Amino acid sequence: MDLERVTSESVTREFLAVLLAGFGNELLPLTSDHGDEPCPKALLPVANKPMIDYILLWLEQAGIKDVLLICPTIHRPAIYHHIHSDTSVSPSLLRIDLQTYDETPDTNVGTCTLLRHFSNRIPEDFVLVPCDFIAPPSLPLSTLLNRFRADAISDGSIATTCWIGAYAPEKGAFPDEWGPLPKPMPIVWDEFTETLLHVDTTDDQDRNAEELELRVSMLTRYPQTKMSSRLQDSHVYICKRSVLDVLHERGHFDSFREEFVPWLCKVQYQRTRKEKYGRVLNSNDNAPLQALALKHSTMLTRIKSDNDQSFTKGSQDISIPPSPTDYEDRAIAESFRIGIVIHRPDTESAIRVNTISSFLEVNRRMLLQVSYSLPSDPKNRSLIDQKAQISKDTIIGDSTQVFGRVTIKTSVIGRHCIIGSTTKIIGCILFDHCVVGDGVRLEGCILGKNTKVGSKAELSRCITQAGYEVSAGETFKGEKLDVSDWTAAPDSSENGDSSGDETGDTSSSE
Repeated sequence: MDLERVTSESVTREFLAVLLAGFGNELLPLTSDHGDEPCPKALLPVANKPMIDYILLWLEQAGIKDVLLICPTIHRPAIYHHIHSDTSVSPSLLRIDLQTYDETPDTNVGTCTLLRHFSNRIPEDFVLVPCDFIAPPSLPLSTLLNRFRADAISDGSIATTCWIGAYAPEKGAFPDEWGPLPKPMPIVWDEFTETLLHVDTTDDQDRNAEELELRVSMLTRYPQTKMSSRLQDSHVYICKRSVLDVLHERGHFDSFREEFVPWLCKVQYQRTRKEKYGRVLNSNDNAPLQALALKHSTMLTRIKSDNDQSFTKGSQDISIPPSPTDYEDRAIAESFRIGIVIHRPDTESAIRVNTISSFLEVNRRMLLQVSYSLPSDPKNRSLIDQKAQISKDTIIGDSTQVFGRVTIKTSVIGRHCIIGSTTKIIGCILFDHCVVGDGVRLEGCILGKNTKVGSKAELSRCITQAGYEVSAGETFKGEKLDVSDWTAAPDSSENGDSSGDETGDTSSSE
C-alpha cells in the first residue's frame, strides 16, 4: 500500500460551497425574459463565457469539490443544461447539487431565508458565494480559506469576510439611464487582529446619514480601529456551521449582508449577546478542526504584523491574531470574531458584476488579457472576411460571420452572429445570435441575445433586451431598449385604431 497517495475521497470534506444565482434585476433588461425563455443572470456572458463559470473555477482551484447551487425554479432548465454541457467547467471537477426555490422577479427572497430553508443540506462549515463575483489571480479562494482556518483554530472565530475596493467608473463614462451605482456602506475594523467590527446598514443611514454611531464597548475593546466607505462587500463569506444555528434563532432576518452580518459583529464585544448566543456558536473542541484544516492546507503560516502590509497586499499573506491563551496547553477562549480580508491591489482588482456598468467594465478588463482572439478552427475563421479590420483587443465567437470592410475595436462578439458590411462596432458587447445589418454604427452598446439591428441604424451607449429589433435607419443614444417598446400592435391601443402604418406590419401573423 502506497501511504504517500491520498485520494480526495479519503479526506473528510472540509467545506461545502453554497452558490446563489438569483434573477439579477439590477442587470435589466439583459436578464429580462426572451419570450417564454428566461435569461438567467448566472449565464450572462463575460468574454463569451457564462458568468457562473468564473466562480465555479475559483471554487475548484481552491480544492472545493461540492457545491450547493441555489437558483429560481424557472431558471433550473437553463442552468442544469449548462452545468452538464461540454462547455462548463463542472462535469468532471465539481459535484453540483442544484436546488431551486419559488420566486418571481417581483419578489425578493433574501439570503438568510434561503440558508434556513436549505440548512439540512449544509452539514459542515460552508463558503457562501454569489454567482457574480469575479476574482483576479492575486485573490485565490485558498487565501480566504487559510485565513479562516488560522483564525478558527487560534481563537475560535466564526466567520471570515472579504471586502474589495469599490468599483468607481470615471465621471460620465456611463449614461445616467443605466442606473446609479450601489453606494458603499462604511465599515469599521481592527487592523491588528483583522477583525470586522461594524457594518453600516441602510437603516443606520436613514436614522443618521451624517454621523456613524459606534458602541463604547467596541471602542473600549478595540481602541485602534480603521474606518472606510470605499470598500465593497464581495458577498463571499466563510462560516462555521454553527452560524446557521444562530440564523434559525434569528428567524426574522432576511438579508445576510444588511441584517445578519452587522448583528453578528456585535456578538464579539456585547457581553449579554455573547452570553446568550455563545452556547450555540461555541465549538467544544478545536482539535478535529485543526487536523482537518492541516489536511487541506499547506499554507498555515504565522507572520509578523508590519503596519498595514498584511491587508494592502491582500493576497498571499495570513495574519494570525494573538490568542488569549496558549492553545497547546489550555482550552481556547472562543472569541466569536468576524475576520476580514481586504483586497485592493494597484493593478488587479476584484469586481462584482451587479450593475450594467460593472458588466461592461469586466468585459473590457477581460479584453486586456487577450491578444487577437479569433476562432481557432479554420472553418469558423473562414467566415471572417479578410478585408474586415478587427483590433487585437477583440474577441470573436465561433460560427460568427463578418462581412467585408467591417471595423471592430475593443469588443466582444458572441457566437453565431452576423455582422454586415461597412459596419463599425466600437467598445461593444454582442451576445450570441445577434444580427447587425450593413452600414450600422454601434458604440459602447450591449446587445442582448438575438438582437437584430437594421441597416444604417446608429446606437450609442444603448442596452437591448434579448430579441429586440432596431429598424433600419433608427438612432438611439443612452437608452435601455425593451422588447415591449416595439412588440405592441397598433390595434392594442384603447381607441382600437388599426390603420395601416409601418409598425402594423410587424405584428401581422400573415
